[in-house]
Amino acid sequence: MLEGLFGNSVIEKVLFYLLANQHGYATELKEALGISLNSVQIALSRLERGGILVRQSLGKTKLYQFNPRYPFLDELQAFLKKAYSSIPTDMRNRLYEPPIRKRPRRKGKPL
Repeated sequence: MLEGLFGNSVIEKVLFYLLANQHGYATELKEALGISLNSVQIALSRLERGGILVRQSLGKTKLYQFNPRYPFLDELQAFLKKAYSSIPTDMRNRLYEPPIRKRPRRKGKPL
């Protein structure tokens, strides 16, 4: 939908995912979106160089989120929200809002 504006569909999917989930890391995005890890890493790097995203290290994991100091953040998020609302609900639920466990399981807890 917006790949003409952003240059490719991977950046569009990454931005929509971060809009819906606030933050994410490369492998999480790869698994949720069904895109190759290399493509996701290139898109994240490009968005970070542009100042749209910031990276935070949590151990070995590099967590990405929108840069709160980006001067057009409010406008970008408003634009993305409008575009996101036009995506069919089943596609939104399947790609961008998957039930991903964000916390580790308690040690010894049965499956």
